[in-house]
Amino acid sequence: MTGRRLLLPLFLSLALAACSDSGQQSAGGGAAGGAPERPPQPVSFVAMKKAEQPITAVLPGRASAFQSAEIRPRVTGEIKEIAFKQGSEVKAGDLLYKIEDSTYAAEVAQAEATVAKAQASIPSAQANLARYERLVNSGATQIEFENARVTLLQAEADVAQANAALKAAQINLELTEIRAPFDGVTSISNVSIGNIVTANQTNALTTLRRIDPIYIDLIDSSANLLELRSSLESGKLSGDPRKADIRLALEDGTEYPTTGKLDMADMSVSETTGTYQIRALFDNPRDIILPGMYVRATVTLGNLNGYLIPQRAATRNARGELSAKFITADNKVETRIFAKSSVSNNNWLVTEGINEGDRLIVDGFQWIGDGATVQPVEATVDERGFVVEAPKAEADKPAADDSAVEKAADKPADRP
Repeated sequence: MTGRRLLLPLFLSLALAACSDSGQQSAGGGAAGGAPERPPQPVSFVAMKKAEQPITAVLPGRASAFQSAEIRPRVTGEIKEIAFKQGSEVKAGDLLYKIEDSTYAAEVAQAEATVAKAQASIPSAQANLARYERLVNSGATQIEFENARVTLLQAEADVAQANAALKAAQINLELTEIRAPFDGVTSISNVSIGNIVTANQTNALTTLRRIDPIYIDLIDSSANLLELRSSLESGKLSGDPRKADIRLALEDGTEYPTTGKLDMADMSVSETTGTYQIRALFDNPRDIILPGMYVRATVTLGNLNGYLIPQRAATRNARGELSAKFITADNKVETRIFAKSSVSNNNWLVTEGINEGDRLIVDGFQWIGDGATVQPVEATVDERGFVVEAPKAEADKPAADDSAVEKAADKPADRP
């Protein structure tokens, strides 16, 4: 019984020692054969460079005709001819409509006859006045002389009145031909041949529009106007917005090939929307832009010295502040907040919080947090700010590594 008591503790101690050795071996084997630590995640970055960049504003707008006229008749009559092709271009002076003119031609003939009758009475009135002028001192009274002079003046007035009536009749005859007041494009005709039209009627016969050049009416907030004036007065913003180039994006997103110029800015602000209107002028030789078309205009307001942050590399926090992630000197991630930023084409422009050469993460930042260690890969961003392109040296590395792996795979394994 005593021997059994002595053997039991000895057995337990041996068992504990064996378990301890087994745990150590197991731990050692896990360290040797387990998965290695996860390597730093590669992220693309661009080096920050300070330079003078354009400050831009993207504004909504609509196109409107450079000139527009609703064509209406100025005399009454029947439409005898429609001389233009609807929706086509016409030149100034081209015939658009022809109104029946027989009545107006007769009025011209009648007025011409009245003029001839009035002119016929002048020679006799002149001769009568001359006769009384010779006899005024030898038997003719002064009253008879004055009456002869008044008769001549009345005859001359009758001629002038008849000529005025003739001119009015000729104008009415000319107005039976309705012509284009300027170069432009016609709309659909609202009347047909045989319709009766009246002088200065409410409904237009057609509408003529000149769309080359064409106006673009833009809308901006009064707050932006005040900020722009403040920047110009402080000297932070250089350039003259009145001479700025304006670029357009059409409804389908395509860029209009021609830049425009500022034509005017309204000197009042809407009481309901707090906005004011800007009008730009664009050449439109191919009639790509049509009146009423919606567009987005990028207006260059001036130039500012600062750093560009591509829009794809930045986000906004809950307070609306711009934030972006950078790589520190020890290849760790940090987030920076920028209280003030401006728009520069497809980028944000900041003037504070960045130093020359700082590394901005432009791709891969969505899955990493502050303090994480990363593997920096230098890259470039194209003009639109959408595509990140790795340099050729970096792009060639994977190909070399793949080739080495393939060669290692082709090499026969050493036999035991």
